[in-house]
Amino acid sequence: MFTRVMVLVAMAFLAGCGHKPADAPAAAADASQQPATAPSGLDSGTAAPSITLPAGTAIHVRLAETVDTRHKRPGDAFAATLAEPVSVHETAVLPKGTSFEGHVAKAAESGRLKGRALLALTLDSFELNGRTYKIDTSVDTRASAGHKKRNGVLIGGGTGLGALIGGLAGGGKGALIGAGAGAAAGTGGAAATGKQDVSFPVETLLTFSLREPVTI
Repeated sequence: MFTRVMVLVAMAFLAGCGHKPADAPAAAADASQQPATAPSGLDSGTAAPSITLPAGTAIHVRLAETVDTRHKRPGDAFAATLAEPVSVHETAVLPKGTSFEGHVAKAAESGRLKGRALLALTLDSFELNGRTYKIDTSVDTRASAGHKKRNGVLIGGGTGLGALIGGLAGGGKGALIGAGAGAAAGTGGAAATGKQDVSFPVETLLTFSLREPVTI
């Protein structure tokens, strides 16, 4: 009897041991289905916060080259550098010395006897941390002085000189003839020398403002 009981116990033990290996693969499969947990404190996907320069932001730059109506035409590019840092909420966004590029929006020489020379510049982009940002800014426009006063001096001076020479040569009639000739000479002199230009020398300080916001 005792022997029979021992045999039954041994068989039960062996049966139990035979089921354990079958449970192991199932446990391994359950473990493989669990989502991987990233180590705490790592957030490599976080991007640096962006900052927006609002419309109306003033941009003060210095020209890196001379720009004038004699050598520049509409569409020609020019270079400039930021003269003062640009900040948003007291945080510096663009440091002094940032490189800017712009173009000539308008360039027109004056006529010989009338009209004014006109030069208009605008900014197109800047470079920061290896990236180029497109911008839309206001236009800085300059015009030459008018011709009227200068032409009056030249023509009037010519008239007076002609009258003097004519008066010495032939009295009153000669003075009238001389005045006419002097006026013609003065007008010719004004026409020959009266053309004017507008120039922005290198290092000229110019101020523009953003027309549209720029996100950096």
